[in-house]
Amino acid sequence: MATASSASAAPVLVADRLAKTFAPGSGDGAHVAAVQGVSFSVAAGEMVAIIGASGSGKSTILHMLGGITRPTSGRVLLEGVDLAALDDDRLAIIRRRRIGFIFQRYNLLPELSLVENVALPLVLDGRPERECRERALEAIAAVGLEQRAEHRPDALSGGEQQRGAIARGLVTQPAVVLADEPTGALDSTNARSVMRLLTRLVEDRGLTVVLVTHDPAIAAAANRAIRIVDGLIAGPDGESVSQ
Repeated sequence: MATASSASAAPVLVADRLAKTFAPGSGDGAHVAAVQGVSFSVAAGEMVAIIGASGSGKSTILHMLGGITRPTSGRVLLEGVDLAALDDDRLAIIRRRRIGFIFQRYNLLPELSLVENVALPLVLDGRPERECRERALEAIAAVGLEQRAEHRPDALSGGEQQRGAIARGLVTQPAVVLADEPTGALDSTNARSVMRLLTRLVEDRGLTVVLVTHDPAIAAAANRAIRIVDGLIAGPDGESVSQ
């Protein structure tokens, strides 16, 4: 993908010296420094891939960006708001309204239709029923699943379920969409289809996406990639470097 024209704009998301240390699982264990002072920014309308091996710290970074995990030190600024400075209630509102999440395993509720699944973030936010349905149908149309809106997840293919999960991530019109291995549960054909869809949404709608992957082919679809090695951003020679 070509570099986004908006990359020079003020960043919508900033990771500022992010660090996360986990306590040992037993009394005689050592603390684990999963992320060690990572800094980068993401412009509106940009797709950034965070790539690394299993255990490198990339998913921990994504969880801190989304306010799911609080950093041990450092800051996450979303539209200028320091997520770590918010109390739990305010943080939950920000997550619900300004951050879209796409998970590897779709996380669609089996008892709900696709349109009901996509509308769920709006329902939880207390929006009127008619608005929830209309906006859910618009998001479903954006991912090309208009004819499947009333189907339940078990009637959808894996690729369709992930496209539905993308629609759910879009429905609140978030500032940023965070995708955790969005193609990890798909075959190569569906993986390419999902990445084409995300690329089109970035290019046509100005969507801002941060995705985590271990696959260089998936990372290559992004505007740029940030490689994580042992909780640090890797330098040009592949060695981890401190921020």
